[in-house]
Amino acid sequence: MQSIISKGKDINEAVKIGLELLEATKIEVDIEIIQYQTKGFMGIGSKEAVVKLTKRKKSPLEAKGSLEPKKEIDFEEYVSTFTEEEIEQVPIDQNVNRKVNPINEISLDMLEGKVWVENGQLYCKSSPDQFPMVTLNEGVKLYKNDQRVNEKTIIVSEMDFYQLKVENEEKPTNWKISMDEQKLKVFLHIEPGYKIIRHVPNIAADHHIEIVVEERKEVFTTISYSDIMQRLESLRVKQGFHQDEILRAMDAKEPFTFEIACGTSPVPGKDGWVELKVNLETMKGPKEKDGGLVDFRDLQTIPSVNRGKVIAIIHPPVPGQIGYTVTNEPLPARQTLPIVLKVGQGVSLIDDKVVSTESGRPHIEQRGQLVKISVMPKFTHMGNVDLSSGNIRFMGDVEIFGEVDERMVVEAEGDIMVHKSVNFSTITASGAITTFGNVIGSEMSAGKNNLLVTELGHLLGNINQNIEKIISLVKQLTMSPAFKSSDFSRAGLQPLIRILLEKKLKNFPPLIRKYVEIVRRGERYLDDDVWKEISVSLSQLFLSLTNEVTSLERIEQLSRKIKQLHEISKLQVEPNSYITIPSAQNSSLYSSGNILILGQGCINTKIHAGGTLKVNGILRGGEVYGRLGVELNEVGSGSGTPTTISVPSDQTIVMKRAMEAVTINIGNVKYTFKETKYRVKARLDENERIVFE
Repeated sequence: MQSIISKGKDINEAVKIGLELLEATKIEVDIEIIQYQTKGFMGIGSKEAVVKLTKRKKSPLEAKGSLEPKKEIDFEEYVSTFTEEEIEQVPIDQNVNRKVNPINEISLDMLEGKVWVENGQLYCKSSPDQFPMVTLNEGVKLYKNDQRVNEKTIIVSEMDFYQLKVENEEKPTNWKISMDEQKLKVFLHIEPGYKIIRHVPNIAADHHIEIVVEERKEVFTTISYSDIMQRLESLRVKQGFHQDEILRAMDAKEPFTFEIACGTSPVPGKDGWVELKVNLETMKGPKEKDGGLVDFRDLQTIPSVNRGKVIAIIHPPVPGQIGYTVTNEPLPARQTLPIVLKVGQGVSLIDDKVVSTESGRPHIEQRGQLVKISVMPKFTHMGNVDLSSGNIRFMGDVEIFGEVDERMVVEAEGDIMVHKSVNFSTITASGAITTFGNVIGSEMSAGKNNLLVTELGHLLGNINQNIEKIISLVKQLTMSPAFKSSDFSRAGLQPLIRILLEKKLKNFPPLIRKYVEIVRRGERYLDDDVWKEISVSLSQLFLSLTNEVTSLERIEQLSRKIKQLHEISKLQVEPNSYITIPSAQNSSLYSSGNILILGQGCINTKIHAGGTLKVNGILRGGEVYGRLGVELNEVGSGSGTPTTISVPSDQTIVMKRAMEAVTINIGNVKYTFKETKYRVKARLDENERIVFE
């Protein structure tokens, strides 16, 4: 043993006992007085003397015996010459470290009945009339005579032995390396480790003390460069290392995600495009002046070209550049698409240039990469359209200076302008429709081909869902032993398809018949023959059900073609189609673009606008729809005439005045006004409820 604590009735006895146990002389030890002896009162509260003896290390010379031993001091004789009071003030000799308990320079009388903490050790001094107390806070554990104390507040006594213990905490560094799906980027997410070192601070002597824990947190990162590179090698990362980010990660003090490697993204190319060489800004209809008045004579200029004019230049697609993953695998760029040009009337394609062969109004219509360019001639009719003139159908623009009478038809591949009223007739244009007179009991369609394509595309979506079911069912049935052993395996797929249509898909043939009929009626408005080709194929495969042999490959090929056409129909078209009129009564208005009613308004009219619907006057009765929102003035009537306004779920309805019985539909949510409301602005909130602003 190198040190020992010994007790005795006085200092001399305590030292003597300790020397015997250490088998040492007084010159070979350092002596520390832990506690002096006290007599107490009538023997009560008396204490033994306590000293700590520590063997001194010998120097190399002393170990060899080269130094003469110092003359020993007769400690007993030395101490006997002093009183107890003098012993407290004078050190014993240079080898004795005088220390009255751990708190120096405080008299024993001042410590009576108190408790304190010094160097992580709990000390106390009893008193006949005062019991020292300790309150433990979270994180510190107190042991009394090697037994854990569970109470939060206890009375302590110097007759017992106490130990204070705290627990340090350590968390290792946590890290992981991940890669995105395209293998373009590698990330190192790191959470540094830490060590929390706790201790009990010194607490001054008092009758009652609270023992708290102080802690120090040391953050460290134990990840090494070789660990990171080894993990990257296991992921087969070969290029694009960010060495500076790796070094930053190794010194991280906070949780963070570092991008430690990056591949080369493919550079996207450019699809083919059309460069216009002429101005295509066309008429916008009558201009609205201040105060809501409309000047029907003030029209914008209609663009026109002469023969030989270059209308547009068709540019080929520009291919993209290939990229590489961090594992050095090639990443191809998206395939670029060329312009699919349909040359209309009055134009010709020379090399990459679209040139006009006739004089007229240039017209371009684009849906994705499908582009139709033509030059519209103009037909002018100076009188009324009636029985004497007959119906007017023209592959260009039509301008009528008179009226359009009952049951007459005006159809144009371009725009239609009527200077007077339209009465109980049908007006159909691929472009815009403008009238300066009222529309009564008539049907108008602007952008007819676009509406037709949208309707047919929607039908094809439903049709293809049924075809995919047929393909799936046919594959399942033809793989079964029952089919292979039946006559169906020799008769082809047509009998099997007939059974599927009769038993499983009864609603499929009516869908096809509807599609075929719409194509037949609107054939002249469809620029692409593929709509008719699909109509013929659907009829042959699913309506006629002849005995000709049909393969599954043919059905799958048709499904792919239908899917492509369905996707094309959903593309935003860029026509200049709209309807602009003063008023309408008991009519139907359809436009793939905006509908503007700038005069008195409309009564009992059905309206469908693929763009925005705006009515300056009144709107009484009927059903109206605006794909891009509705802006109305006065809606409904005092008599409660039902009027319905509808928009998609992402659009807004604005009304200056909405009367009783007016119903609004926003998406699938419906609301009916019970009383007149002013300055209404309705939309759906995030909970799919109609709110008014």
